[in-house]
Amino acid sequence: MSGGVDSTAAAIVLKDAGYEVLGVYMKMHDDEEFHRTNFEKASRVAESLGIEILFHDISDRFTSEVYDYFVDEYIDGRTPNPCIVCNRKIKFGEMVDFADTLGIEMVATGHYARSEDGRIRVAADREKDQSYFLAMLKREVLPRLLFPVGDMKKEEVRALTKNIELFRDIAEQKESQEICFVEDSYIDVLSRHMEVDREGEVVDRDGNVIGIHRGYMHYTVGKRRGFTVRGAHDPHYVLSLDADTNRIVVGKRDELAVDRIELEGVNLLGEFGGGRCGVKARYRMPAVEARVEIDGDRAAITLEEPVYGVARGQYGVFYDGDTLLGGGVIV
Repeated sequence: MSGGVDSTAAAIVLKDAGYEVLGVYMKMHDDEEFHRTNFEKASRVAESLGIEILFHDISDRFTSEVYDYFVDEYIDGRTPNPCIVCNRKIKFGEMVDFADTLGIEMVATGHYARSEDGRIRVAADREKDQSYFLAMLKREVLPRLLFPVGDMKKEEVRALTKNIELFRDIAEQKESQEICFVEDSYIDVLSRHMEVDREGEVVDRDGNVIGIHRGYMHYTVGKRRGFTVRGAHDPHYVLSLDADTNRIVVGKRDELAVDRIELEGVNLLGEFGGGRCGVKARYRMPAVEARVEIDGDRAAITLEEPVYGVARGQYGVFYDGDTLLGGGVIV
């Protein structure tokens, strides 16, 4: 229970359905004022619903498992996805273990996804669907998960809380940011750990130097601003990053097109040995029809149509229609 609209609505739905509910507020980073404000909100929700709420400090594990990973990936020139890692190791890892110590059977969150018969499916509100971020969960936790708002549209979630006077201010608050420990930009986080403003060379695919940039950490694949290209008349986009040389490789939009992706660390949520399915190469990308060949914990994906902005360190995620099959890290 974060004190936000989605977890508040989830608690209301569970309570109305007759569940015995215990709220848990997770302290995952060190912004004390942030936690004070939000735990007060979550506590007010819990009190009004007549349920207990616990304050669970997991900041040490969050730092080692999620925050340090986030920083290290950027330093190595990859584009991390801390929410996917957090869901596997913290929200549906550490928290399931914590539930076990309390003798609690089920774990619920305010994620927009659906859990049916031990499988995860796309949320009813496809604009808010968060199933992509659940692709790396351990298969054994799936039967224990509940997503109470997964069958609801966002406006229904807001209406549920807005209709209860105690929660009206929660219903009207802004959406929370996706990465909880990033206040303004990820560059602010990285600047605490290394020099981010370090001028470097912009090169084309053949290695020819064609411009300059501010420092490779300022860029992700697909970005088209913030660097110079001498004599260019057409827009240029970042194709890849070289952390060792502090270079970025750029090209025209058609050079961003990718029709084959390789994954490692493949995680499967059910029986899937490869074959045809839908694949998302980034959260906001639509699923594209593809053929997946799986070999141990690696996979090769051949896409039926090219996608753009594919970055190392992000995740390729498999779907069979509305059913989440799993995924792996793009290498």
